[in-house]
Amino acid sequence: MKNIVIVSLLAFALVFNANAQNKKGSLDKETIKKIQQSFKKSSTDKALENAVTHNAIKSLAKNRDNEGKINHLINTKVKTHGISNQRSSGRCWLYTGLNTLKPVVLAKYDIKDFEFSQTYSFFWDQFEKSNLFLEIAIATAGKPITDRKVEWLLKNPIGDGGQWTTFADIVQKYGVVPAEAMPDTYQSKNTGMMSRLLKRKLREDALTLRKMVAGKAKKKELENTKIEMLKDIYRILVLSLGEPPQEFVWQYETKEGKASEPKKYTPESFYKEVVGRDLTQYVMFMDDPTREYYKLYEVEFDRNIVEGANWKYINLPADEIKKFAVKSIKNNEAMYFSCDVGKQFDSKNGFLDVNTYDYDDLMGVKFGMDKAQRIKTFDSGSTHGMALIGVNVLPDGSTDKWLLENSWGADRGHNGYLTMTDKWFDEYMFRLVVNKKYISPEVLKILNQKATLLPPWDPMFAPED
Repeated sequence: MKNIVIVSLLAFALVFNANAQNKKGSLDKETIKKIQQSFKKSSTDKALENAVTHNAIKSLAKNRDNEGKINHLINTKVKTHGISNQRSSGRCWLYTGLNTLKPVVLAKYDIKDFEFSQTYSFFWDQFEKSNLFLEIAIATAGKPITDRKVEWLLKNPIGDGGQWTTFADIVQKYGVVPAEAMPDTYQSKNTGMMSRLLKRKLREDALTLRKMVAGKAKKKELENTKIEMLKDIYRILVLSLGEPPQEFVWQYETKEGKASEPKKYTPESFYKEVVGRDLTQYVMFMDDPTREYYKLYEVEFDRNIVEGANWKYINLPADEIKKFAVKSIKNNEAMYFSCDVGKQFDSKNGFLDVNTYDYDDLMGVKFGMDKAQRIKTFDSGSTHGMALIGVNVLPDGSTDKWLLENSWGADRGHNGYLTMTDKWFDEYMFRLVVNKKYISPEVLKILNQKATLLPPWDPMFAPED
């Protein structure tokens, strides 16, 4: 064995020395000099150097020619009101999902203001994710700890991000409550430390379960141990977020100022009576030009409940998706929308447009990747979820602008809302969830396909935060 190691080290040393002697691809002084001479240091270059070295690049790249060409006027909107704030948390997916349901309550009870408790839904999301993690830890315990699936599991035991499927499954299992029934806490608004502790405990628990499986522990023993572990998780969640209500009283005031009679609900009865939407009737679409269109895809392990569904979506070009979105908005139904929000984003004025910043002319360098190339090279992907609530429809039936309800507070963007252009939608929209009744029969047939299974570590499927 010792001789094998010595031979291997010698072989490595020989290869390393051979590579070091091979100068192909290295930069000699003559090549470096040519590159240096390509920067002419003209008066324009000098002025740009002075500007860029002393100012924020985004400020300098702000495209003057584009200013004033876009406004916030939208002629077709979902009737909604109020802006929420996710604070320092990755719960945009949860805010977005609940914000798509908010217009239902506003219209049904003729009230001006209403907000769901994101903390209630978040509590059960974290609890269920913990249970799912422990179940997967048991199921993969026979694999080596260096197995890619096990490594992925231990790197990502839990998080506060998510997407539509995780939202829908939690709501359908646990119902919902109004904000006053379970208000935010410091930890729900600042999830970092709580998430860190949950991850640490779950990783520790995974090692215990793996050891038990290796020792031939019986199924019942594993189940009992898992339940004891979940008691610790529940304790951390209660201390951080408060205990979820099993019953509560809701009373509201109409726009005319009339107060309703107080009524007692459970979270499940509140959802059934006050909201009453069947979330199984919604379909997620993606526009991912790196994969075949008009196909059904599924992401392994991308759920938060053991008995829940993996994330499934239909891959469709943006122009097709827009047709369904327009129908939904015209019928006063908001949609779950996610995108690469940081690209070409004028955060001060609340505009999303492909021409907001002109980096090409500022730097004198062409940035030419298309959407597929940006995805393949990890330059772009879905980072944030918002509710799609408006569209500007032109006389010929085409669209030029869309309205998004954000969850960063009313002091961000345009009074809490963002306006995106049609071209930005094409380039940076990734996911949209639409009710089946607005989708063409031909596209709905795609749901009958056998889904192509994708790995959980695929970069396109990071949860929105």
